[in-house]
Parts: sequence; C-alpha cells; structure tokens
Amino acid sequence: MKIAIISPIAWRTPPRHYGPWERVVSLLVEGLVKKGIEVTLFATGDSVTTARLEYVCPFPYEEDKNIDSKVWEALHIAHVFERADQFDLIHNHYDFLPLTYTRLVNTPVVTTIHGFSSPKILPVYRTYNSNNYYVSISDADRSSELDYLATVYHGINLDEFTFNPWADDYLIYFGRIHPDKGTREAIEIARLCKRKLLLAGIIQDQHYYNTQVAPYIDNKQVIYMGSVGPEKRNELLGNAYALLHPIHFREPFGLSVVEAMACGTPVLAFDKGSMPEVIKNGETGFLVNNVLEAVEHIGKLGILSRHNCRRWVEERFSVERMVNDYLHLYQTILNR
Repeated sequence: MKIAIISPIAWRTPPRHYGPWERVVSLLVEGLVKKGIEVTLFATGDSVTTARLEYVCPFPYEEDKNIDSKVWEALHIAHVFERADQFDLIHNHYDFLPLTYTRLVNTPVVTTIHGFSSPKILPVYRTYNSNNYYVSISDADRSSELDYLATVYHGINLDEFTFNPWADDYLIYFGRIHPDKGTREAIEIARLCKRKLLLAGIIQDQHYYNTQVAPYIDNKQVIYMGSVGPEKRNELLGNAYALLHPIHFREPFGLSVVEAMACGTPVLAFDKGSMPEVIKNGETGFLVNNVLEAVEHIGKLGILSRHNCRRWVEERFSVERMVNDYLHLYQTILNR
C-alpha cells in the first residue's frame, strides 16, 4: 500500500510549538511507517519524518513572512496531484483546496475535515462530495449537507504526556489567544475563584489580547507563558489543578483537552461542539454553560480521579487507535 499524505504548510510537521493539524499528521505518518506502510509525506522542507518527504515550500509560511501563502499553497497541492498515479491513495489533511484537483486524477482521495473555518467554504465540499471520501474528527463536527465515510477521533502519543497523580493548585488555559477560545472568560473564572492562572498559546488576535487579556496579566495571579513546546506543555498541563476551556464556538475536537487528561488533569469546559464526546462529564471533567457555572464547579474538580482521566485517554484517544482506524478506512476504500 502506497499512501500520500498532504500536510498543511503553515507550520512544520511536526510543529515546533503550535500547529494542531500538523501534529496529528505527524503522529499518523509515523504510526503508519511503524506498521510497514509506504508513506510519502508532502509538507514543508524542514519537516521531520521517517517517511519519504516531498516538498516545494522550504519553510512554514507562518514562520517566514517572505513566503506568500497563496503562491506556495498552490505549488504544494499541485506537487501532490502531479504525482497522483504513484500512489494507491491520497490522504488530504489540507482542508478544501486539494478537493478541486480530485476529478483530474484516478487515485482515490480521503479528506479528514479538521473543522469548518466558515460556512463559506462549504460549496467546495458540496461540489466534490460525490467523488471524495470525507472523515470527520467528531460526530459534532459534521455538516448535514455532506456524506461521511467515518468519524476518526484524533490520537496522541501517550509517551509524551507524563501522568501526575498529584496536582499543584494553579489553573491553566492552553490554546490560541482568541475570542473563540474564551481566553478572557478563563481569566474571569480564575479571578472569581482567586486562583493562579497560567496562559499558554499563540496570540492569534492581537487586538483581543491587547484589550481583553493583557490588562489582567500581572505575573502573579495571571501569567502569560507564551507559546510553549512539547516538554513545557507536558510540565504545565501535568502539574495543573485543572484545564479551563471556556470555548465560544463549536470546537471540532480539542487536542489540549485530551492532552491535559492524559496527564491526569481534569477539564472544565463550556458545553459546545465536540466537548461531550471528548470529556466524560462528571468523571474526567465538567461541562458547564457559563462563567458562573464554571466557578461553582471548580471545587468539585478536586474530587475527580486523575487516574480515570488518564485511563479515558488510553482507551479512547491513543495514537495506535487512530492509526488502526485510518488503516481500516484505507483498506475499505481500496477494496471498493
């Protein structure tokens, strides 16, 4: 079986710090290689992989502002499809753009939809619905207008996350600094609970950060850690009393939620999108509807079993399970 996997080129695969799609692609690629699958990864030139690496874009466009994203996206996708006949199957993790090439080749294409950035992109998915295989990353993140082959939850490498049965007393927010992710609400929850809050993540909305976040950063109760890499992520998540995840959108999955639970850290999240699928309410965290409900549940988090949090991830969100799920789908498609 020869598989081509298309990764985004916004960040390196795997990412140095931020880059959730690239992180999932890397885990999948390395898992497939371990199973003896012949994989070619199409990513940035500085990507690190045991698979065969193909690239045209030397560096991630989010890290090198001299790179025009539209130009290199076009070249990146063309580079894959001009070689389509070399593969049994193409697995697209690059959103809707590669779909427009799929009728030009005979190689089957499966697309993992990592979420819909806007309803405006749906016309592309609808147009190519009949000649593509779509995979959702949660049941919540499905469009009624599309046909899906399956839902495959993301998996994580559990070796990267150390289980910690004992917690410090601080709260952590781990994600993009953006209104959708509820950074301001996380601060409000921590302030009302009189608990220390650590913020970690890239600033995706500078105005929001300047007006809604920065005024509360005092380096005592609210501390901004910046965007952190894997080792620091493991430390911050593992030592936390709880992860705050007060999202304001229908989040397709939520890697940081799973990563926190892998360390034994329960999660307090707003009940939106995939959260009921990712969190076992009342056992690995709590689903709430607003800031005041979150504050009411803070004390209850301490009675949850951190062992149960880890076990939940081991059973449901391991990289091995994800790789096996995709292998099954590949075989299903090829058998057709």
